[in-house]
Order: sequence, then C-alpha cells, then structure tokens
Amino acid sequence: SDGDGADISKGKICSLKARALLIDMEEGVVNEILQGPLRDIFDSKQLITDVSGSGNNWAVGHKLYGCQYRERIVEKLRKAAEHCDCLQCFFVIHSMGGGTGSGLGTFVLNVLEEEFPEVYRFVTSIYPSREDDVITSPYNSVLAMKELSEHADCVLPIENESLFDIVSKINQMTKCGKLGSSVKQASLVTSSGVKTTKEKPFDAMNNIVANLLLNLTSSARFEGSLNMDLNEITMNLVPFPRLHYLVSSLTPLYTLSDVNVPSRRLKPALNFISWNQEGWKTGLCSVPPVGHSHSLLALANNTCVKSTFLELKERFMKLYKKKAHLHHYLHTDGMEQSCFSEALSSLSDLIEDYNQLDVMNCGPAVDPPRLKIAM
Repeated sequence: SDGDGADISKGKICSLKARALLIDMEEGVVNEILQGPLRDIFDSKQLITDVSGSGNNWAVGHKLYGCQYRERIVEKLRKAAEHCDCLQCFFVIHSMGGGTGSGLGTFVLNVLEEEFPEVYRFVTSIYPSREDDVITSPYNSVLAMKELSEHADCVLPIENESLFDIVSKINQMTKCGKLGSSVKQASLVTSSGVKTTKEKPFDAMNNIVANLLLNLTSSARFEGSLNMDLNEITMNLVPFPRLHYLVSSLTPLYTLSDVNVPSRRLKPALNFISWNQEGWKTGLCSVPPVGHSHSLLALANNTCVKSTFLELKERFMKLYKKKAHLHHYLHTDGMEQSCFSEALSSLSDLIEDYNQLDVMNCGPAVDPPRLKIAM
C-alpha cells in the first residue's frame, strides 16, 4: 500500500472505489466496464441493468423503467450517499439521444430532487449530432430538456459533433506533423493514459469529457491556493434558475515538452452584463492533470448556447409536424401527446429567455460559431 493507505498491487489500485451508480437498460456497456482496465474501481453491487434496452424511446426509459426500478435506484443512491463524509453534490452523466440516457437519466434526476432536495444536482448531458443515427433523438432530447430545465441545478451541455471535430483536428495535426516533436504525445487530451488492447472509436471523445470533469472536481480532491466548492459554481454562475446551461472550454489540448507559464494576475477581458460586472469565480488547484504541467477549465453562462437549442428545436419540428414515430411513444403507459407539446413549449420559452437577454445587452445579431479550436 502507498502512504495514503490505498492498496496497490502490480500497478492496480485495489481499495479505491468510485462512489458511483451505473445504470443502463442494456448489459453490454456495463459488462465492458466490468471486464476493462477500470473494473477494480467500480463496485459491482452498485449496478442496475436490464436486457432489452429502451429502444431509443424516452417514454420507455422515463415512464416504464423509471417506475419499475425506482426503489432499487433510491436504495443504491442512499447506500452511496451514506459513505460520504460531506455530500457536496450529485453528478449525473447521461446522453440525450437514446431512450435510457434521456428517459431514465432524467428520471434519476427527478428522484434525486425528491430524495435529496438540499443537495445540488450537476448534470453533464451529451447532445446528439445532426448526423445522429437515432432517428428519434430530437424527440428524446427535447423531452429530456424539459426535465433538465425544471430539475437540474446546473447543466454542462456537451455536443457530440464538437467532440468529433476536436478529435479530428488533433489527429489531423498529429499525422501531418504540425504539432511538432516538442509535443508530449501522452499529454494529448484525447489520451486516457490507460493501456488497452484495442482503442474504440469513441474513446478519444470520451477522454475529453473525462478530462473536463477531472478539472471540474480537482478542488474537491486536491489542495490548492484557492480551493472552490462545487456548489459555488451554481451559486456564482446561475443568476436565473432556468438559465443554468454552462459552456465549457478546456485547455491545453496537449502539453509542450518545454513551456514556461508566466505568473500574472488574472484579469477579465470580457464584456460582462451591466448588472453583474463581477460575475466570475476563480479556483486554483496545486495538482495538474497527469501528463500536464498546467491546465485550465473555463465555465461560462452566456447566450451562445442558444444556437444548440435552436438547432435541436428545428430537428424536433421536422418530425413533430408530421407526427412521425409518435405512436411508439404513446403506446407506453403514462405517456400522452401533451408531453410533447409541453416539452416543446418549455424549450421555446428557454430560447426566448436567452433572446431577451441578447436584446437587453445588445448582444450579437448573429450567433457566434459553434466551435473554434485555438492551436
């Protein structure tokens, strides 16, 4: 064992366990985790799986499986919470396009609000791309959005398309040699640092999200000259309850072999809204991520996230105008067509709230580009 009491045997951490509950209505992904390099991290008793899946249907995940598994979910959540010395918040990580992620994922969010009303709910939501192969993903995403707006305290929207663009850009520059020999290959943000027999197509994209969350929770895990409680993020960056969607930026995408980081005072060079000129919060952690000499995560609450919601609404309307695939949802007990109209109304109201802030603060007439990678 090491000095901190964590048992280490042949390079494996034996006593350290993730305080997590893994839920999927298909067994495949969870089984891969239990057979993969991180199998010793997760508690095999903190799993909830089914066989048939949710069929890319929000109603099946939320209405059917939600009711069916509620007691088991609450039991395992309480078990995990009881092991916490100081329960700061719950992290919910889910996808928006499929049935289980969007439906059961937001059902878990509702359960957390009911069972632990005083504990903040921090959600990382993976939004589907325009070329998503799940034809009902616009339905699932909009139905999930209503739940996120009403029951989450803070949401980090992550676009699959943006992740793919970042990975493609890094791979392109690596292959053509533009990154140069001064770059530590192991420091690429797309690298997990875990040796696996075969890398899967989405591993690099997942590693970006993992690095984002590692940066976000660093103050809770390590000492620093200016530690920041996770709850302070919501307190400082969410001036209106429904407008809690934060845009995230992570740098560096890679680390140079020899780099000097100048010590300078952090000064905001952004145009803040008139009534909240001091609307920013800084946290400093003394331990950088593995393979990096330094790292920076920026979270911003601004109206540029509106473009993602407008695109999602447009894709939803293409299906909803024709009432395409609605019957699959309406066959589920407890699901009514009013659920769609209410979800659409909720999304439209959210977009209008952002529009009003844009007008109030003379915001740009044209939305900024969805993604810009600085190299």
